Amino acid sequence: MIAINGTHDCKVDAKGRLLLPSAFKKQLPDLESGFVLKRSIYNPCLELWPMVEWNIMMQNLNKLNRFVRENDKFITRFLAGVKIIELDDVGRLLVSKDLIAFAKIQKEVVFTSKVNILEIWDKDTYEKEVAFDNEDFAAQTENVMKNFNTNAADGLS
Repeated sequence: MIAINGTHDCKVDAKGRLLLPSAFKKQLPDLESGFVLKRSIYNPCLELWPMVEWNIMMQNLNKLNRFVRENDKFITRFLAGVKIIELDDVGRLLVSKDLIAFAKIQKEVVFTSKVNILEIWDKDTYEKEVAFDNEDFAAQTENVMKNFNTNAADGLS
């Protein structure tokens, strides 16, 4: 699994092209293999999956029994709107109109890391999403992070 870090602003042109920030290009393995662009499940944004990470996800999805109706419906919804994309010679990716509409992308976007994938947000929507009350975030942090063993040798503390 790869780990990607950072948040960067970008502009989308009239054709729906976005320039992948160079800081991310340096962190991503094998740009030539391309990416998968899809709708996010929980947020009004897009997910940009490096192909190596997407292939791992596909292996996991392939373990689901498709003769179980819920699994079959999940796979259909998870893969809805998926596009395989490559960077052009300038380092831009083309976002289809249906995905731009889903994420309500206007002119300015934010690329932000989400561990092993990137999210692409309309800038105004992203700013609203990350605006938080420190007390609420502290409580959420405690609730989520209590599930980790902080005495482990992995360095969590």
